[in-house]
Amino acid sequence: MKKISSILIANRGEIAIRIAQTAKKMGIEVFGLMTHYEPNAVYLQHMDRIVDVTAHSHENVFMNPDMIAEIAHNHGVTSVHPGYGFLSESRELAEACDRLGVILIGPSAQAIEDMGDKGVARKMAKAAGVPILEGSKDIVENIDDAKVLADNIGYPVIIKAVAGGGGKGMRVARTPDELSMMFKMARREAEGIFNNADVFIEKYVEDPHHIEFQILADKHGNVVHLFERECSIQRKHQKLVEEAPSPALNDTLRQKMGEAAVNIAKYANYYSAGTVEFLVDTDKNFYFLEMNTRIQVEHPITEAITGVDLIEQMIRIAQDEPLPFKQEDIKIEGACIEYRLNAEDVQSNFAPAFGIIEQYDFPTHPALRLDTGYRNGIVVPPYFDSMVAKVIVSGESREAVLASSREILEEIKIKGIKTTLGFFKKILDTPSFIEGSYTTSFLLKDIDQVFHQKPNEEMVAAYVAMQLYLNNKSDIETGDLEQKLSSPWLQSKHLKNL
Repeated sequence: MKKISSILIANRGEIAIRIAQTAKKMGIEVFGLMTHYEPNAVYLQHMDRIVDVTAHSHENVFMNPDMIAEIAHNHGVTSVHPGYGFLSESRELAEACDRLGVILIGPSAQAIEDMGDKGVARKMAKAAGVPILEGSKDIVENIDDAKVLADNIGYPVIIKAVAGGGGKGMRVARTPDELSMMFKMARREAEGIFNNADVFIEKYVEDPHHIEFQILADKHGNVVHLFERECSIQRKHQKLVEEAPSPALNDTLRQKMGEAAVNIAKYANYYSAGTVEFLVDTDKNFYFLEMNTRIQVEHPITEAITGVDLIEQMIRIAQDEPLPFKQEDIKIEGACIEYRLNAEDVQSNFAPAFGIIEQYDFPTHPALRLDTGYRNGIVVPPYFDSMVAKVIVSGESREAVLASSREILEEIKIKGIKTTLGFFKKILDTPSFIEGSYTTSFLLKDIDQVFHQKPNEEMVAAYVAMQLYLNNKSDIETGDLEQKLSSPWLQSKHLKNL
């Protein structure tokens, strides 16, 4: 049996802190990377030892698999945990670690490669007896083939990057006229982001639920699932809010989907933590979407309803330990919702809004787990993902979680950056979210505006605007308006005349 005595955390922010917390509880020494982007990052305070890579200012060290493996090897670190994003689904990192005798806390290089290729993953899911959407069997190389395929499948269709992930390299075509443009856009984005322009096409499901199942698999053939997460509230095919369990599933469907997730993992000879994603249509049919070969951003809500520390289990699996439980031992206890607090301008189509945090206050609440890598006075840099915190609210029931969410979100105070906080307050007043009937079309169909307004806020704003108008009207009539220099233009005009 392998023994992990130290971990190089090849990541930053809240996930680096999260991994460090569990590792320290297990008596494992943790190493962190200090980059030139964030030399004063909060996550560094949680490391036992810091490796200074600020000299590598010309590159993102988190994206260099050979360098990560070499740093671990050269510092005598026994393992690497890549977290999520960056190199977390990198076959190259797995291979680099193998070459240097460093343990990767994650799946095998082969499993990463198989599930990272969406075409191969579809074939494996089908072979494992899991339903898949009708689509291309192989890569679609040109628009003529795409048109023939789309005509056979029936519109709408979705074009997806074979090497895609995180909602990138995906375009929906609803008509033949849209197909040519969307096909080109998907290939161009895939080439730019993944250095691989290959795409495939499959039937697009209207208004589905996006459901994912958490699995754990050891190196001894044991595989279990830890139930599902509802991930249907998204923008740009990327998740904003997740909850567990899903209000859309009944026990029968939950069991079928859980078994399907386990079967895929077994067929792929998978080990470590992983997530199998599905779409569920309006008739409760489910279809395999993809498998993520890493820990997910939203893993805390699964931990909340099962009591299982997923990071700990990843470490133990990497040490060749068998799973300490069987499927029948895992139960759903209560409910949990995670709100991804992103530095984004919601009213500008969720555009990134980086800057300096001037106020960053969160309440103390028994239902709240806060995972964050920031504090007051810290810069949210434009070089990484826009997420600054995960607001994780749990309780005995979904109704209790919603009630606690309202209390917690109302007490959070953030200044200096725009965030998704107001959006979360708004969805808590939206009927489909309250009822649990929402789907991936939530932003398009269910919510009338993406920002929260307090009662009478619009009336107060209208009153203030009217009062300013009346004041200016009075000044115009008396000839006093220009003397007040009420705008930069008037000020500059006045200065020129001095």
